[in-house]
Amino acid sequence: MGIFRRPRETSAVAPPAISEFWEWWAQARPTIEASLAARPEPGEPEIGGPGEPEATAPGEPEATAPGEPETAVPGEGLSAETMEELSRRVHKIHSGLQWEIGGADDRNPSLTVTGGGDPGLRGVTERWARSAPTGAAAGGWSFHPARQADPEMLAQDLVLGDHEFDLEYVRLGMRADTDRARVHIAAYHPDFLFVSEEQQLQVALNVLYWALGEDDVARWIGEVTIATEAPIDSLPPSMLPVVVEQVAEPFAEPAWLSGEGRTPRGHPARLGARFPLHRQDYPLCDLHVAISVPYANSNPDRLPVEPSAGALRAFEKKLTKLGDRAVLAVRETGDGLRVFHLYADPDSGVISELDQLAAGWPEGKAKVASTADPAWKALAPYQP
Repeated sequence: MGIFRRPRETSAVAPPAISEFWEWWAQARPTIEASLAARPEPGEPEIGGPGEPEATAPGEPEATAPGEPETAVPGEGLSAETMEELSRRVHKIHSGLQWEIGGADDRNPSLTVTGGGDPGLRGVTERWARSAPTGAAAGGWSFHPARQADPEMLAQDLVLGDHEFDLEYVRLGMRADTDRARVHIAAYHPDFLFVSEEQQLQVALNVLYWALGEDDVARWIGEVTIATEAPIDSLPPSMLPVVVEQVAEPFAEPAWLSGEGRTPRGHPARLGARFPLHRQDYPLCDLHVAISVPYANSNPDRLPVEPSAGALRAFEKKLTKLGDRAVLAVRETGDGLRVFHLYADPDSGVISELDQLAAGWPEGKAKVASTADPAWKALAPYQP
């Protein structure tokens, strides 16, 4: 086990292009609404993105960029000029973002800007959505920072390239992994025999997003594989929310996993990690914060004993009361030092509170170090 320290960094994360986007949107919305009203098939999503999606290897965070259903041709929906300008404005916020306009004749229109499952972009899209107009200024639109579940799309056809997939034929093999709080998926469609691996994965990911929504895919879906024969006991995608609910139910309240190891000096070390802990539940927490707290009273193994042990528990209790501004993720203990790892919202003012808390520690000089980590990469080694 390594106790790691990081350089201090508290840079702003909300790009100015977000406010510029909403200024442009207020002017462009009437033109967009007129184009949508004229299209012959309301309800088909208009989608724009940065290019071809990338597949994710099984076992990595699986809410990856979905395939892009074929958009309406210019003149039948948004004009080519409007689509290009909307894409340009979105990509000015970040080049990896995608957009999608949805809404049928019986539903209000919606605009979704998504990072395509990239956890490093989740904070950007959240800030975009929180800056959106509300009330009368929204004009009946809803704005989403991640793709929403849309079960009605599971009964539609999905066109990818020159192939049309009837999604009624999709079946999912679902294997619950209760240790990891995940559902592993084997996706099947009879047409998978005739298309590329890339198209197979695009179909699977779109189906998962429409069944669960992008955030719940990231929270609860594990490995996604492709099957060329229907898996035994496979189910239609509409059943996936029920299976996920059963897997998620025991984890309604996060617990702490514990482990033991050795410090770089060879002494015993103890580790605690909050589980499950989902990036999507703290979308603004882009900043990794490490608070290194020395303790004065220890046993021969250099692990804390009273009264230091009680003082550390009291310190941790204060860290757990920061609400959605910061979340305690991991604690490492050994060699006379406990390091608390948190993820914090850099724009919330919580860093100054953590500085003050550290300054009040009576058993030595506590240090606070922070660095931008919007993808929560530092947390990955501590998750099962």
